[in-house]
Amino acid sequence: MIAIAFAALLAVTGSIETPVEIPGPLRGTQLAPAVGAKAPVALILPGSGPTDRDGNNTRGVKGSTYRLLAEALAAQGVTTVRMDKRGQFASAGAAADGNRVFIADLAADANAWAADLKKRTGAPCVWLIGHSEGSLVAEVAAQKGQDLCGLVLVAGSGEPMGDTIRRQFQTGLPAGSVRDQGLAALDALQAGHDVDASTLPPSLQTVFAPQVRDLLREIMSYDPAQLLKTYKGPVLILQGVNDLQVVPLNADKLKAAKPDATVVKLEGVNHVLKLAPADRGPNFATYADPTLPLAPGVAEAISGFIKGH
Repeated sequence: MIAIAFAALLAVTGSIETPVEIPGPLRGTQLAPAVGAKAPVALILPGSGPTDRDGNNTRGVKGSTYRLLAEALAAQGVTTVRMDKRGQFASAGAAADGNRVFIADLAADANAWAADLKKRTGAPCVWLIGHSEGSLVAEVAAQKGQDLCGLVLVAGSGEPMGDTIRRQFQTGLPAGSVRDQGLAALDALQAGHDVDASTLPPSLQTVFAPQVRDLLREIMSYDPAQLLKTYKGPVLILQGVNDLQVVPLNADKLKAAKPDATVVKLEGVNHVLKLAPADRGPNFATYADPTLPLAPGVAEAISGFIKGH
């Protein structure tokens, strides 16, 4: 059963904002249209690392992408819940160690949130909107989900994470010793061997830190395209053309795995769903700018797809 953290309802930009909680405790925010017909409902699944319900993290991302998306969707008649992940922020008490929360755990939590949201709103089913790593969480959740309408995969990878990291090393690290060491460590980890991060250059130590190596092994075991092949429900694949983290090729790979999926590619849109140039410096600078709005077309594509089904 849902536990409402506070009884008061707060009107925000013409919508009703409500703190929500499910056993764990896992905590989040529901944002619903203030008036009108019963709205479709969606759960926003965040990306990797210490990312909070609004889409911000402790590594300099301050763009509030998920809050902006929730507000835009509410304005277009879609109810959302966005949450703090198990072991992090307001949901920190749900895990003894936030670094020991795996994709399978997050997928189980997604289904628990969906079941609660369906019951509480009376909606026939719930959409999963997964951003970045959240797309993989949505695909894993969909393997067992009983309460789902469909999936919205935003900036989602279409290949195993090991392939993505390998490409990032090859394009983002200068040729020579550092790149070679990174590729060798990745090969070792994928082969089931341990990696001593202390022997690696500082730029690689965070990637292979002891506290995240088991998480990295687990996420590299999933193939998003193969997961999507088995899913029978409707899927929207939303991709920013100027996304430098998850390049547009990933959307093509997901589409190939599920030919009946709808693909929307938005020109000039980057990984955090803001308008940004393709140049690396200015593109990444948008991540830390809370004054930038959500890029035009993002919320419209998602709400249009959801309402169309």
